[in-house]
Amino acid sequence: MTYSLTQLAPGAYDLLLNGEIIGSVVRNGSRQPYTWTAELLVNLPQNKRPAPFKGIEHDFPTLEELCAWLGNPQVKVNRRESEPI
Repeated sequence: MTYSLTQLAPGAYDLLLNGEIIGSVVRNGSRQPYTWTAELLVNLPQNKRPAPFKGIEHDFPTLEELCAWLGNPQVKVNRRESEPI
């Protein structure tokens, strides 16, 4: 299984498994220290959830720890430059 993350905005990512969106990764809180949550979109029975998910949500103290838990997925960062007003 190959996970990847696609940034939507600072602190928010789509979580993809083999190219299909299956969940999200979000930063919680407005001040440091932040926590990060990986969440599946569908509440599947535990035996049908993709590894390493045991629950629907899993919390981590850093994005790096969350990524390590997912097997170090490719992360696509949104690098759009701001448009002139």
